[in-house]
Amino acid sequence: MDRRTLLAAAALACAASLPAFAQDAASFPNKPIRIVVNFPPGGSLDVITRTVGQKLSEKFGQPVLVENRTGAGGNIGAQAVATAAPDGYTLLSSPPGPLTINQFLYREMPFDPLRLVPVGMLSSMPNVITARPGLPANNVRELIEYARSNPGKVTYGSQGNGSTSHLTAQMFATMAGVQMVHVPFRGEGPALTELLGGRIDLFFGNTASVMKYMESKQVKLLGVAAAKRSSMVPDVPAGTEFGLPDFVASAWFGMVAPPGTPAPVVQKLNAAINEVLRMPEVRERFAAQGAEVVGGSPAEMTSFLEAERARWKKVIDSANVKLD
Repeated sequence: MDRRTLLAAAALACAASLPAFAQDAASFPNKPIRIVVNFPPGGSLDVITRTVGQKLSEKFGQPVLVENRTGAGGNIGAQAVATAAPDGYTLLSSPPGPLTINQFLYREMPFDPLRLVPVGMLSSMPNVITARPGLPANNVRELIEYARSNPGKVTYGSQGNGSTSHLTAQMFATMAGVQMVHVPFRGEGPALTELLGGRIDLFFGNTASVMKYMESKQVKLLGVAAAKRSSMVPDVPAGTEFGLPDFVASAWFGMVAPPGTPAPVVQKLNAAINEVLRMPEVRERFAAQGAEVVGGSPAEMTSFLEAERARWKKVIDSANVKLD
């Protein structure tokens, strides 16, 4: 068989497969959809995913079931989706870790995050520099000056080694040229308790975790890890305003599908998610969680994930952070 005949045969095979994919997408979904959330119930990721899932269920006329599968920094839930059937009926709703950070932290990964198929971004919550009220710094420039004058004395808490709050603080320290002491906790609750008690100086968490304490003036918000101010905390300056334009870190949530999920099914899911995200009641629910609506196409999410991986790899390599 010559080259021209081979190319023609391949083209015919591809063409024959297109109607099947199109038919799958046209009838999708015709059974319940399962969304795996890789962190515990009750958190912002869980609330936001269930809000979207309910609206998707109403739109599709099929149940959308949310299942929490936790552990290993979100890797267990992500692995369950990575090995699921690639038919659009199993999805993962995840924060940054399993999709863009853990691959650089863990010595071994049970799945390849690069093979997961981006479906759509849901929301984003910028990380903020949160200080105890008594810290002698009322803005980021004063914080940098104070930390430089007191090397190794400024303390910051995190949810644990390798968490986004830990890595955000490491990013800040490197960019600002300061030395701070990391105090890891098991979760953000204990870290915030120590901050409120004045036993640590800083916490680099997201807006959702600190907004209520800011409103009651139990903490000070010094800056936002973003290129521009956040609508969630519009009075708090962004990195470009305090001399760190590349200081960008957020707790975002995105949805992905198993490797090999057909593009027409992904596009149908993406269109439905974007429609849900435009609903006023959904936007209000997100805002109550301290989150901003993102949305966008699968291609835009792919580009975003690539940029996030490059950003966090640089931070992790610089800080030499590793987890077993």
